Formats: sequence, C-alpha cells, structure tokens
Amino acid sequence: MWKLDKDKKVLIVGLGLLGGSYAEALTDEGFYVGAITRSRESIDYALEKGIIKSGTTNVEPEYVGQFDLLVFCVYPHVFLDWIEKYQGYIKPGALLTDVTGVKRSVVYPIQSILREDLEFIGAHPMAGREVYGVQNETKEMFKNANYIVTPTLKNTKDGIEACMDLGRLLGFRSVKAISPEEHDEMIGFLSQLTHCIAVSLMVCKESEHLVDYTGDSFRDLTRIAKINESMWTELFYMNKDELLLQMELFSEKFNRLKEAIKDEDTDTIHEIMRLSTKKRKLFDINKNEEHNNDNREGKKEG
Repeated sequence: MWKLDKDKKVLIVGLGLLGGSYAEALTDEGFYVGAITRSRESIDYALEKGIIKSGTTNVEPEYVGQFDLLVFCVYPHVFLDWIEKYQGYIKPGALLTDVTGVKRSVVYPIQSILREDLEFIGAHPMAGREVYGVQNETKEMFKNANYIVTPTLKNTKDGIEACMDLGRLLGFRSVKAISPEEHDEMIGFLSQLTHCIAVSLMVCKESEHLVDYTGDSFRDLTRIAKINESMWTELFYMNKDELLLQMELFSEKFNRLKEAIKDEDTDTIHEIMRLSTKKRKLFDINKNEEHNNDNREGKKEG
C-alpha cells in the first residue's frame, strides 16, 4: 500500500519555478526533498534558502535510488528521454508524477515504457507566474489554484489517492481527477487558446506608443503574453488537434460578433454580451465563495 507520509523522500527533477515551489511547500510540511537540475546555481540557491535538503546536477544511481516520490518538472520531451535513460536508477515501488501541461502525449507513452514495479500518475498544477526560475518560487501561488490528476486504467487506487493527497498537501484550492483526454480538451480551451489570443493581441498592431495609452483592459488581456516560446510551442504541438478545434470555435464566435457589428445588428450584439456577462458572473460567484470559506476557516483557527 502506497501512502504519502513524511517518511517518504521526494525528488524534484527540474528545479525551476514550479519545481522550486513544490520543494518549498513539501519542505515546509516536513518532507525530505532533494533535487536534480541542470543549473548548479539553482541547486546552490535552493540549498541556501532551505528549500531542499540535497541536490545535484548529475543523474546518479545512488542518489536517485533513495527517493520514494519523483516529481518531474521538465519539458515533455525531456521527461520522456529521462525515463528511457534513467528509470533503472529508481527504487522499486516508487511513485512518479509530473506537472506537464499536456497529458495524452505524455501519460500513455511514459506508462507504456515504465517498469512494472513503478507507477506514474499524470498531474497538472494549474498555477504559474510570468517569471521563471527557482529564484521566483513561491508556494503561495498554489493557494487559489486548481490541481488536476489524470489517472488511467494502469493506475492503482492507492497511487491515485496519494497523488491527490499531494495536491492537497501543496495547498491547492481544488483537487480533481479527470481522464487525459478530458484534460487535453479542457486545457486546449482554458489555457492554450487563451495564450494564443494574448500573443496575437500583443503582436497584431505596430505602435511604439501603445504602452503610453494602454489601460487595464489590454494589460489584463495580455498578462500571459510574456511567454516561454520553446515550452509553449512544444505544448501546442503535443495538443495540436484539440487546440486547433478550440481556435476554430473562437474564430466562429469572434466572427459572429464582427458580422453583427458590421451589420449594426443590435439584437445579436446584446444577446452575445448578455450571455458573456452571465457566464463571467459564475467566476465571480465562485471567487466570493472561496473568500467566504477562507474567512470562516480563519475565524475557526482564531
């Protein structure tokens, strides 16, 4: 029976923003956390700040073999290569998870080549910032975020529960389990499409004075346009079928509004805006409920 408890040693593979934030949260909870990453500077920083107990830039059998839970915070192709090369170093019975933003193209290939005495469960922390690197880590970004687990038939009940417990332990507001297919459809719309829109907005008009005139609307809409081009291109390609469907859907809705404005079709414009307002209010209601729940919890603790 696999259970997430503080006797388990945790290895973070890839000590960037997410990896560092995981490390901080788990260390603060009393876990022994180690790390493997390419940058010696990142290891030294994390050791100095007490985010990790140990770390290395080399993948060594003796080091990898001491850990019970491995969290992969690297690009999808790096994760796949790592498993192919180094899974022999992992101790029998270890649990593996990740933070990758696509699932079908990662979960099934990894599970197909993984040793039978290991278990991998995909997970996606829906949290991030517009900065990178372990120097910008903070466990606070998990507080109001969602954590998604993507189990398959190859996963055990204990393993799934342990992965969900990890999300709760990290401090995520909501922890849910859905299939890799459901995840990729949803993420294609909620995350990848929105990044495409933000990037397109940022590059569609040439003017060196835009920054002098912009207001909150443009600033809010393009917040995520500061983007890691290598990572996001890889994610777009790995979820291309779903992303293209969501882009077509957006084009259809955008063009409907465009034609209504062109034709001065007030009824259609009002209909679209009323529906938009109604749907957006659901997010506000959810945020207010979270705020009220936090206040009630605070009063209980007080």
